[in-house]
Amino acid sequence: MDFMEELKYQVDLLSAMNRKLSRDEKMLRLICETSNSAFLYYSYEEGTFSTVANWDYFFDFTVTDLRDLTRLYDSVEDEYVIPLREVLFIENQKLKSQAIDVKLKGRHICMEVEVSIVYDALDHPTDKIIRFRDVTKFNTQNDELTYLAYYDILTGLYNRNYFVRLLGEYIRRAEEENETVAVMFLDFDDFRRVNDGMGIIVGDELVQMFGQFLSDLLGDNVIISHFNSDLFCIGIYSPCGARSVETIYKTITERLKKPFKLSGGQEIFITVSAGVAEYPEAATKTLELINCAEIVMFKAKSMGKDKVLYYDGTILDDFLKNVTIENKLKDAVFQQNFIMYYQPQFRTMDRALRGVEALIRWKDDNGKMISPAVFIPIAEKNGAIVPIGAWVIEESLKAFAAWKRKYHYPMIMSLNISAIQYRQPDFIDKVLQLMDKYEISPEEIELEITESILIDDFTEITEKLVVLRDIGVKISLDDFGTGYSSLSYLKGLPIDTLKIDKSFIDTVITDENTRIITESIIYMVKKLGFETIAEGVETEEQFRYLNEIDCDNIQGYFLGKPMPSDKIENLLADMTA
Repeated sequence: MDFMEELKYQVDLLSAMNRKLSRDEKMLRLICETSNSAFLYYSYEEGTFSTVANWDYFFDFTVTDLRDLTRLYDSVEDEYVIPLREVLFIENQKLKSQAIDVKLKGRHICMEVEVSIVYDALDHPTDKIIRFRDVTKFNTQNDELTYLAYYDILTGLYNRNYFVRLLGEYIRRAEEENETVAVMFLDFDDFRRVNDGMGIIVGDELVQMFGQFLSDLLGDNVIISHFNSDLFCIGIYSPCGARSVETIYKTITERLKKPFKLSGGQEIFITVSAGVAEYPEAATKTLELINCAEIVMFKAKSMGKDKVLYYDGTILDDFLKNVTIENKLKDAVFQQNFIMYYQPQFRTMDRALRGVEALIRWKDDNGKMISPAVFIPIAEKNGAIVPIGAWVIEESLKAFAAWKRKYHYPMIMSLNISAIQYRQPDFIDKVLQLMDKYEISPEEIELEITESILIDDFTEITEKLVVLRDIGVKISLDDFGTGYSSLSYLKGLPIDTLKIDKSFIDTVITDENTRIITESIIYMVKKLGFETIAEGVETEEQFRYLNEIDCDNIQGYFLGKPMPSDKIENLLADMTA
């Protein structure tokens, strides 16, 4: 190869290398410029700095020598100056790389500063690369995740998990210091009426406002959590003085004397039921302590709501007893391990059989009879009342149909229906299907409701009662006089029969005031066109008196106790003989 060819080869090689370098440079420049980073390069040999990529995004000045680094310190918030100086000179610590987060002064930018040092074979630094990276979004997301890990979104109070953790620390500290820890469990009374009547958005706003009020009670040794829905929990270390349970509960009740004014203009009054349990009296473990407070709170609700109740052993025993019953009840529902009794109702004027009221009975596996007053509320709480109620209706109508075919006696079957049954979308259809199945006319069926059901679900249940009554089914209002009734209230109800509660009948002979009330009820109710039934009639004297004041029907031990189906057949046989 001659000289010219060699020269041409070298020129071509150099050109190729330049093109490659140009491409590499372009690639590196694009990588740098499209990143959210800026780079500062320092050559130890030359003692010079060079800025690369998005330097202008972070800073409005350049760095050319060591003196310019002071401008970097002036650019960050004061608390980060010393850490920044230390990381910029990690070679003094013989480190190869290190990174810290800093915040730029006067700007909402969080910046990661990462320093890397290149050393030669003798461990002398030769090059330094300082990268500045925007991590604002990452840190914001991280902050949000941290917030979600500890706080409730709706109220800003501690969430349940973090509250449990903090309460556990309280208990460990109390064990060491021989102190007390109190837990107060709070629940709105009748909150479902707010959600159902005004919507869940209004309900959420109410919960939020109550939570904001509770946040004012936070302080040293007082933690508060929004558990879920309308449930709140307060933990108090060494409850005394301003942070005593009594003081905190009084503060809450004083606030609740005034309505919460919502953004939509609504003003809502609420009450709360509260249960209190203390370490170590009630429990020594965190979750057990919370559970005890919750159990006591539910007991407070069952005693009339709007009150605080303190833990004692009997409350827990009753709860455990109910849990046992609930577990047995599930098996009884599955096995249909119930029996039906029927209590006769008689016309007062001639003692003729008017009809019977269907009453469920339950014998557990040990042959022990469990009162409906015990297991029905449990069944309503856990939803078992729906299959139980369906079974009661079908068993009663089946027996009723058999009596009709055999004795042809005109009578009425009265069935007790819970609010939960009424709320089932297919309730009316199922009742009509069973009436058709057993060839029973609507006029022969009487559905009993209680005043408390109407108070809780007035509109929904009244609408269904109107449909049933239009079909011909009789509607009876049970336990009249023990709830919220008024004449104006009664006038708006689609009822046919009113049952006077046993509490009036018990003292009607001995107490003049009771007699006046009873006579007034019967007189006014008959004016409204309702039929009357007196419950709990147990003596001849009571019967004669009720006959004198024109009570239409009686029900009670005097003429007939609750009895199984075969005893009702004997009664019908006597009536038709």
